[in-house]
Amino acid sequence: MNFINKTIKTITALTLLALLFHACGEDEHKTSPPSEPIKVSVATVTIGKEGYANAGSGQIVAVNNATLSTRIMGQVERIPVKVGQKVNKGALLVAINNVDLQAKQAQVKASIIGAKAAYTTAEKDYNRYVNLFNKNSASQKEFDDVTANFEMAKARLQAAEQMENEVRAQFAYANIKAPFSGVVTQTFIDEGDLANPGMPLVAIEAPGAFEVAAKISEELITDIAVGTKALIKVKALDAELQGKITELSSSSKDTGGQYMATILIENPPTDIKSGMYASIAFANVKTNANQTLTINSKALVENGQLKGVYALGQDNRAILRWLRLGESFGDAVEVLSGLSGDETYIVSAEGKLYNGAKITIQ
Repeated sequence: MNFINKTIKTITALTLLALLFHACGEDEHKTSPPSEPIKVSVATVTIGKEGYANAGSGQIVAVNNATLSTRIMGQVERIPVKVGQKVNKGALLVAINNVDLQAKQAQVKASIIGAKAAYTTAEKDYNRYVNLFNKNSASQKEFDDVTANFEMAKARLQAAEQMENEVRAQFAYANIKAPFSGVVTQTFIDEGDLANPGMPLVAIEAPGAFEVAAKISEELITDIAVGTKALIKVKALDAELQGKITELSSSSKDTGGQYMATILIENPPTDIKSGMYASIAFANVKTNANQTLTINSKALVENGQLKGVYALGQDNRAILRWLRLGESFGDAVEVLSGLSGDETYIVSAEGKLYNGAKITIQ
């Protein structure tokens, strides 16, 4: 008797457990079908022949930026600025030891003094011999000799003055100054280090205006030009910005078969920074062969890590499709798999949708 009771209890428990598993396995989107079809709005999967065409990615840079170096060799004496510091145009950024230049400048000044004295003497002799020659009191050879001496004295003075200009210009490379007002973004050397010609010392940029340097494939190059509108997605800021092409290379010979483009960002946000990566899409661009499929992002249904849409099935029923998505631009999101071109999907509904729900299109 006890055995029979235990058997009955076991069968009852297994039955309840099976019913529980069956209930948990139901599609969470499925509820009791309503008496009337759910009114929905639909759209068709867009094939990327027009709208925004993905064009890859690029790096954001400041429009005004410079990496400064020197043309002389010398020990760095002072770096009066730090990374992140704001500086005005003409502010000293790096000072390089210029003892050699100072010595050379002193030599040049001495040369100029001697050249000026010789020029003054030669000029007086020349003016005196002009008068004598006009009065036939000096021979042609004497006049020619004095004239040649005067011209050489003038040339030596001009050479000394040009050498002074050269030394003065070299002082600009001993004291590196800001070419514009901005922010110091990087220093590449420390005080006491030896600076060499062409070696980067400090980088500076002017915030406020930014652009994206991107490489464009040849399949898009014939459909874009300077002035073409662009959509710029900055993933780090979760922002979508507007822009336009300001520069476009006409050759890809030295850039691996891709064309360099510069896209100016219109009204950049205050938290945008150089170095951030951005995805680029161009407006009204036709693509070929492998067309991009896009849908309205408002139609997406989420379940954990899964994202999908309700497609229009047979007999006007909603069919849930899980999708693999790509980049998103504005209200459009790229569909990599799960839908085919020209397929109809549900954008919005006046009731709760579930898999297999009866629908009516508004």
